[in-house]
Amino acid sequence: MKCGRKGCRCQEDLHARHGPYYSLTRAEGGKTRSRYLTADQAALARQQVEVGHAFRTHVDAYWQACERWADAQLDTPEAGSHEAAKKGASKRRSPPRSSVKSKRS
Repeated sequence: MKCGRKGCRCQEDLHARHGPYYSLTRAEGGKTRSRYLTADQAALARQQVEVGHAFRTHVDAYWQACERWADAQLDTPEAGSHEAAKKGASKRRSPPRSSVKSKRS
């Protein structure tokens, strides 16, 4: 990487460039955020990223299991009985009453 000093050899000589540099880049709130790290920090960040990927894999597997469980519940015969619980879906138990006729007629 080139530095900002005008008289530095890194401006012209590829082998005199500074580094190695370690950076951590991530997306945050729709923007890319980067920061430079030391070699020790880079090693720790690499471990953290690996652990994060493993965690994400476990969460995804759990989510898929939950979706399969929910789908299985919807496919059982008891799921249809919940349709009958809707308002107006039950059968009438007694015949409807006829309206009372007026005595004036």
